[in-house]
Amino acid sequence: MLPSNRNLPPGRPGNSSGWIFAGPWANLGDMKSAYELAMERLSKTAPASKLTQAQKAELAELDSIYAAKLAQADLSTREALQAAQAAGDLETLDLLRQRYASDKAKLEAEREAKKDRVRGV
Repeated sequence: MLPSNRNLPPGRPGNSSGWIFAGPWANLGDMKSAYELAMERLSKTAPASKLTQAQKAELAELDSIYAAKLAQADLSTREALQAAQAAGDLETLDLLRQRYASDKAKLEAEREAKKDRVRGV
């Protein structure tokens, strides 16, 4: 048989106030996630540097330039892939895919190197 509500201590289910946490888990809201703790440690060892407006503009320009270069490489590769596929040349298809992956990685590495120079890293 279940006890009646009047026998329950305050702060437990069944009373008018609902659940109230007490005890060692009362301050769970004050706990920080692993991400928050890691970010605090990182900010102590290597504080984030502020970028100037000129640096931000230069970074945006680099992103724009390299996005265009990547799009151009993608378009030319697609055209060549379609031609090779129509001809049924599997070796050329494989070679074109490898070349595109290599070119893309090279362009992305170039972009990141230039962005690091702008940031002063």
